[in-house]
Amino acid sequence: MPIYEYQCEKCGRRTSVLTMRVSERVDAACCHCGNRKLRRLMSRFATLRSEEHRLDALADPSRYSDVDEKDPKSVARMMKRIGREMGEEAQGPEFDEAIDELERGGDLDAEEASGEADDSEL
Repeated sequence: MPIYEYQCEKCGRRTSVLTMRVSERVDAACCHCGNRKLRRLMSRFATLRSEEHRLDALADPSRYSDVDEKDPKSVARMMKRIGREMGEEAQGPEFDEAIDELERGGDLDAEEASGEADDSEL
């Protein structure tokens, strides 16, 4: 099911239109102002890469030359890049929580140390 993007000639904003098949005629109107004079835009697309190619890219040390391991925000940026490269299988609620904590300037090691103490009490 293709999604076509248009730019309104009146308000200049973008509108996306989902069609059921490529051959379907699109009669689009701007979802912001209702104008029917739209210019079709070229949409971005993604190309799939093999897992081997993604892992090779992650193994390249030049990708991490700007990382300061003592700066939590710098580590968070690196983790986001790795997450984008690995796709959905590497991400999840715990991953997002860790990045949020680092972006706030937190220390993941402190959380792990307190979690280990809790586990030993069980």
